[in-house]
Amino acid sequence: MLIYDGDCGFCTTTANWITSRLRVPLSVVPWQQIDDLGELGLSETEVSTAAYWVDVYGRVDRGHRAIGRALTMTSGPLVAVGWLLLTPPFSWLGAAGYPVVARNRHRLPGATAACAVGP
Repeated sequence: MLIYDGDCGFCTTTANWITSRLRVPLSVVPWQQIDDLGELGLSETEVSTAAYWVDVYGRVDRGHRAIGRALTMTSGPLVAVGWLLLTPPFSWLGAAGYPVVARNRHRLPGATAACAVGP
């Protein structure tokens, strides 16, 4: 499951873009539609500041790793991009870059006023 901030236009645009490229069934849901985040081991504060991936075993990845996991479920070159986001030294770049994107999501395509809230 990929969890994103449904109030953020950039996050929603990105989640829809990933969803349209999935090669396997995958839940891509805004955190606002999840009844009990605590059941997933997450808090509202966490999910409002980053994307999260929760696998079938309950393991959680945050930020660039969440996006990387989701991209590995797509097809074509995006799969490779996903694996690069999960593999050092490229994952280190993702870890450094994700917070920059998150802090500036209100300046990115698809952004809304709600995107400025958070990190």
